[in-house]
Parts: sequence; C-alpha cells; structure tokens
Amino acid sequence: MSSLSRELVFLILQFLEEEKFKESVHKLEKESGFFFNMKYFEEKVQAGEWDEVEKYLSGFTKVDDNRYSMKIFFEIRKQKYLEALDRQDKAKAVEILVTDLRVFSTFNEDLYKEITQLLTLGNFRENEQLSKYGDTKTARSIMLLELKKLIEANPLFRDKLVFPTLKSSRLRTLINQSLNWQHQLCKNPRPNPDIKTLFTDHTCAPSNGALGATPVNLPVAAVAKPAAFTSLGTHGPFPPAAAAANASALAGWMANAAASSTVQASVVTASSMPMPPNQVSILKRPITPPATLGMVDYQNLEQEQLMKRLRLAQNVEEVTYPASRQQVSWSLDDLPRMVAFTMQQGSTVTSMDFHPSHHTLLLVGSGNGDITLWEVALRERLVTKQFKIWDMTACSLPFQASIAKDAPIPVSRVAWSPDGNVIGAAFTKHLIHLYAYTGSNDLRQQLEIDAHVGCVNDIAFAHPNKQLCVVTCGEDKLIKVWDMNGRKLFNFEGHEAPVYSICPHHKENIQFIFSTAIDGKIKAWLYDNIGSRVDYDAPGQWCTTMLYSADGSRLFSCGTSKDGDSFLVEWNESEGAIKRTYNGFRKKSTGVVQFDTTQNHFLAAGEDNQIKFWDMDNVNVLASIDADGGLPSVPRLRFNKEGNLLAVTTADNGFKILATAAGLRSLRAIETPSFEALRTPVESAALKVAGTSATAANISPNEPKVERSSPIKPSSILNGVDTAARSTEKPRSLEDVTDRSKPWQLAEIVEPGQCRHVTMSDNSDSSSKVSRLLYTNSGVGILALGSNGVQKLWKWFRNEQNPSGKATCNVVPQHWQPNSGLLMTNDVSGVNPEEAVPCIALSKNDSYVMSACGGKVSLFNMMTFKVMTTFMSPPPASTFLAFHPQDNNIIAIGMEDSTIHIYNVRVDEVITS
Repeated sequence: MSSLSRELVFLILQFLEEEKFKESVHKLEKESGFFFNMKYFEEKVQAGEWDEVEKYLSGFTKVDDNRYSMKIFFEIRKQKYLEALDRQDKAKAVEILVTDLRVFSTFNEDLYKEITQLLTLGNFRENEQLSKYGDTKTARSIMLLELKKLIEANPLFRDKLVFPTLKSSRLRTLINQSLNWQHQLCKNPRPNPDIKTLFTDHTCAPSNGALGATPVNLPVAAVAKPAAFTSLGTHGPFPPAAAAANASALAGWMANAAASSTVQASVVTASSMPMPPNQVSILKRPITPPATLGMVDYQNLEQEQLMKRLRLAQNVEEVTYPASRQQVSWSLDDLPRMVAFTMQQGSTVTSMDFHPSHHTLLLVGSGNGDITLWEVALRERLVTKQFKIWDMTACSLPFQASIAKDAPIPVSRVAWSPDGNVIGAAFTKHLIHLYAYTGSNDLRQQLEIDAHVGCVNDIAFAHPNKQLCVVTCGEDKLIKVWDMNGRKLFNFEGHEAPVYSICPHHKENIQFIFSTAIDGKIKAWLYDNIGSRVDYDAPGQWCTTMLYSADGSRLFSCGTSKDGDSFLVEWNESEGAIKRTYNGFRKKSTGVVQFDTTQNHFLAAGEDNQIKFWDMDNVNVLASIDADGGLPSVPRLRFNKEGNLLAVTTADNGFKILATAAGLRSLRAIETPSFEALRTPVESAALKVAGTSATAANISPNEPKVERSSPIKPSSILNGVDTAARSTEKPRSLEDVTDRSKPWQLAEIVEPGQCRHVTMSDNSDSSSKVSRLLYTNSGVGILALGSNGVQKLWKWFRNEQNPSGKATCNVVPQHWQPNSGLLMTNDVSGVNPEEAVPCIALSKNDSYVMSACGGKVSLFNMMTFKVMTTFMSPPPASTFLAFHPQDNNIIAIGMEDSTIHIYNVRVDEVITS
C-alpha cells in the first residue's frame, strides 16, 4: 500500500473516532495493521476479554512470528488458565490447556508439563513460583506491564504504537478543499453554492437551467469520495511511469482476464467538465463511478491509470519480432554440446545459476544445504557455505520445532541478483539466505528471512522503482516481496495451491510478476495490494516454470503433469494464449522437466536422460545429446549468459559443463597453468602434456575420457610427459602449449624453483613425530596429530598478504590455541607409540575432531579444545575414524581386529558392528 493510502487510513480512523464509531475504529486498526491502540488493548486486558484481546493482536502478529510474539501470547493464555483454576473451573482450565497452551509444548515441553501439573493442586499458589500470585485484578495489572514491554520491544510493532499528529477533522478539511476546487471550475459559479451530495462532481446549474437530478440529502461531513480526488498512487512505493500504449504485451493478458480483477471490470469514463488548459493534465485521468459508498473508490488511482494504459493496448497488433533475427544464420555449432569436464559437488545438485557478467562463475545449491561457488574455467571450488541457521531466535516456533529433528535443509533454488552482487538461496523449509558477493573468493552473510511456512519453492530478484528487491514463493500459497533489509513490502494472496515458481519481469516501466502453482494456475501481479490480474491454466495443470527470452520479447513455459506428460510452449502475451507447442517429449517423466533459454534463439530441456534443443521458431527437436551419459532421468540445466556454456546435473551428485567451440576457447583463456608459467618458452615447447576430454572433442577424439574420480586422464604418457615425442615433435609456440595444458594435469618438475614450501616450526616436543596431517574443510587450517597423542592446529588468517585467508605457502600459518591454553591430548596410557596406529577425523563443519593413538577415541571441541567424550577402550584399538556426512553424532570406527563399529555419541553406545 502506498504511503498516501496508508495516511488515508489514519484520516479515516480519526474521522471514525470523532464520530464515535468505536467498534469500527478498532476493526480498521486491526484489519489495516497500521496502528496498535495500546489504550484499547489495556482496557480489554483489564476486563479479561481474552478472546477480543487475541483477536485484536492477530491483526499485528501471530504466535509464531518471533520470540516476543510467542511470549506475549503465552502470558495472556497463562493468565487465562490461572484465572480458570482460581475459579475452580477445572473443565475450562483443561480446555485452555489443550487448545491454547499446547502450541508452546513444542518449544518448551518441561514448562508445559509443569503447567499441566497445576491441575492436580487444590490451589495453584502451592506452587513455589506462583506463591505470590494475588487477586485477579492485581495479576492482570502486573501482566499488563510485562506485555507493554514485550510489545514495545517487538519489531513487528515498530512505528505502530504512535498515532500521527493531525489537526482535528482533517478528512473533512480535505473534502472541503476539493469541493472549493470543483466550484472554481464551474462555468457559472454561484456566490453561495448549495452542495448537497458528494456522490457526483459539483457543478453550479445555469441561472435559467433545467432542474438537475434530485440531490442526495447527505451532509457535507460525510466521507464519500469526491470524483476528482487527486491520485494517491503516484506517491506509492513503486509508482509506474507513463508507458506507451503499445509497450506492454501484458495488457492483453490482463484485459482478457476480466473475471479475475474487479478493477478491470469497472467502466472507465472521462470527465466532460470544461477546464482551463493548465488543468487538463490533472483532470483528464479517467475515474470509476462509485457504485456504493465506501473504501472501494478510494483505491490507489495509480492502478486506475495503469489499467487505462493496459486497456488501450488491447487493440495493438501482436508483437512482431525484429527482422534481424531471421537474417542471422544459426547452426548446431552455436549449441554447447561438447563435454568440457565433469565436476563433483558431493551432494545432489538441486539448482544452478551462472553469474550475470562473469560467465564462468557458477553458483550451485545442493541437497545437503550447501551453497557452492565454482570457477568452472579453473575447475575450482571457490567457496562453500554449509547450511546453518544464523539466528534461531528470530525464526518462527513451527520452524524451530521442525529443524531440531531433521538433517540440514536442502536448497530448493539459488539465484544471482541482476548486478551479480548478491546471491539468494531458498531452502525447503521456511528460510531464505542472502549473501553479498564482492568479487573475492568469499560470500558475506547479509540477510536471513523466515519467509514462508513450509518449503520456499523459488526465489528471484526484481527492481520495482529501481529498488533491488527479493521475490519469494512457497508452500503456504503466498508470494512475498522483500526489500534488502528484510522488510516485507508485499504479500500476494490468491493462489489456492502451493506456489511453484515466479517470474518477475517488466515491459517498459510496468513491473509485474508471473507466478505458477501446483494446480496449474498462472497468475500475474503488479506491485500493489489489489490482487492477481491474470488467471490462466498452464498445460499439464501441475508444476510449471516460466521464462522470458534474454531480450524480454518472448515468453515460454515448461512443465509436467501429474501423469508425467511434459509440455514446452510459447505464449502469445497480447492474447494470453499458447502460440506454439514444442514436440519431442517421448517418455512419461518421473519428475518435473526443467528448461532454459539462450541467445534469443534456442530452448533446452532435460528429459529421458538427455538434453534436447529446439529452435524457438520451430516446434520440432533440433538436436538431442546424452552428454556422454551419466545424466539423471530429468537433468537440471542452466546456460551462462553468453550461451556458450551449459551446466547440466549428473546422476552421481555432480554436474557437467558443456561448451561450444567459443566456450572452450573462453575456458582456456581463463586457465592459469601453474607449472607452465614457471618454464622458459623453450622448456615449455619441449613438453607434450596429455589432453583431456574437454579439448579432445575438437583436438584428439580418440583419447579416452577423463574418469570422474581421477585428477588426470588415463594415458600411456608417464607423468604427463611423452619422452619419445621430445625428439620427434616440432617445437611449438608457448601460446600453443598453454592452450593445450590444463592446471590439474601432471607436468614434469625440473627445477627446485618450481616448488614452494612453508615450515610450521614447533619446538615444544622434539621427540614426537607428526603421524597424521589433515586440512580443515574450510581450507584455513591444518591439523597435526603427533605420535605422543597431542593434536595441534595451525591457521592462516586473512591479511594483506593473504586476502583469502586460505592455506598458502606465501604466508606462514600461526599455531593456534584457545585462551585457556588447553592442548588436544589423546589417551596414550599403556600404549607403545611404535605399535599404535594414529587416526584422526574432522567433522564436516570443522566443529569437532576425533582422534586416537592406540588408546581410547577422544572427541574434541575445535573452538575450546575441550574433550567432549572418550569411548571405545582398547583392546582392540581403533585404526580408522570417520564422521557421518550429515550427522556429527554418528561415527564409524575401524578396529585393528578388522571389525567396524558404528557409534552414536548422543546415546553413548555402539548401534551396530
């Protein structure tokens, strides 16, 4: 709602208060949620009208919104429960306990049990904590003081506790000013006009004029809307600028979906009142004649103006595409069909998105909750952010209850902001995370929002009013728009099923959002609170995704029905109808088919363990590839913005990068061969380095493919050097060799200068040798387990010499200990160090390390170095340790007698052997 519309509500509240419409005042306060009347709230609490108290509160917050809201509702319901017990009304107390207080049991079960036990007491004051409970009136007053503090501290009540300062009868004053303005425009103004209605524009009848319509006997003090009320919409948070009548193809959708919008169904008429030239721009805006007295005619006139522009576009001919598109010659070589390489993510890849300007920077979301940033040209995982909740106290109660029981929450969608500075991640439960990306190999936590109840199905960025916003949709059937501070700007309701996907877009200056739900409904929304402008059925009537071509001129959707039938179509926006349906889906899909567009010319979809390509202007399949196999039945895929790279998911928790010839060249251009750069041109030219399947596609097709688990390609060449070729091969340029070499391939090291090293000195115990070494998963530290059972940690810290803070030979790491000075020391009593088999394992989040040196297994806290627990006393002694990848409490232990034990730290027992 625009700021002026919000102020209008305050004017109406003032008017209702002045006219003594008490009940209406508080209903509007609650329904608008703009002003919390603390005085009214206090009255209802002191009167013990608990149902009205909660009903009024519900207009501003719900019990599970945050910890303040939870405490507010708990105090009210606890007081209601105690009063029932005090009246000896056990039946009512049980009802309150079951229906009102039970919701808090998921958060604090012990407290709920304690409250329940009060039923067994003859007088609940026998409970020590309630021994000072006085009479009901005093108890309510004490509770009220606590409630006021909670309400004032609750961020949901911010700016809602103070009524704006207004002159008395402000609404009347504005109406009188409007009437005076109308009177000045009369052709024959009378000195003392008799204004008897607000239902029509005022005009003075001619002196000899005919009798006008019978006036409505309504006092001037009434608040009906004068027809020429100045538009409030232009001051809204996202005002649409004037757009040409033929600019918006969305107009056809909105105009044809009249049944879905009361605004569209309105008859628009223009004022015929004569006016001076300088008033034309003000008065020519059409208005909607009021049918009934009420707020309906006070709606945001910004939308009335917008809908006029959209209606004018109905007669515009169908959008034609630029002729240049037909003149460009296209071939299969423009499609990324050559497999460059395969990368392992380590968990099911659920979503991918390329950076909008760095075309080899790929963002990947995973089923284990990880968010990973890849530089695909370097085959390098730049940074991984493991799932964790940043602020549990800010999360809703149902979410807190559910997260305590489950594994990390999978990522449902990742997306870059249009400028590439922000990353958005949606999860399958409630949350979205926003990270700031500044160009370094790091992501900075920016914002966490408990956005939806249930799964957050999609996340996207939009720029209404040139302000970057986040748009989300979810299982709770809602679409929400957030600013970058986490403030909810819009809450779109209207879908009758969970919302599956969203597609924010704009035509000229008209910003809108397409949404699809799992019942197959397509709706469109402007950034207002009026509701959906479109209500259509998607083919298949189940899960559907909508995308625009890169230039924004063509709209496509792809989806799958519950029966497994898939549909890829192009829409005629001006008519809201399907323009063409693409052929080529042969099998019943077991999942929802995903698709993408590229170069304003091609479509691609993953189906039947293949990638299928279409020309946008041809309904038949252009090409199908299996990308050398290994694809899931319904692979996910994503083009980079140039269209020369295509990322596609694999069945073994990874993804492949496919490329065009130009894409392969761009990958090689970014590569930085670490060893080749150190050689002289003569030495480099003398080496023949084994190629990979990436370049084999257009260089050496007979070479074997790279195995996924191997860092180099199987080859008869030893250590990457073909010695026989040295004497026979013609020397080539350095540029040629650099083109063919890959940074992960082995190369001959012939000079000590090609190596770098750093020494981590430790003189504390020269008799102890290093038995095991382990890098931390974050890459910022290294653990050393000594033969004496002592573990030590060295860390690299971020500074000018090491801006990434990662392990490097350029900077000496620092030996790190907590302030307590503790050492991580294993049990080595009675152990012969020469016979012991040291073993060590680190949890995935680097929070815990467990190790053993022939004695008991010790579990250490990596922050404090404290021993959390010890277990598995020898014999037999442990020889190998491993954490479960998703649960740090589950540990696998290999023993020297060849047995393997699965140990649960939480219950301190071996659960299987």
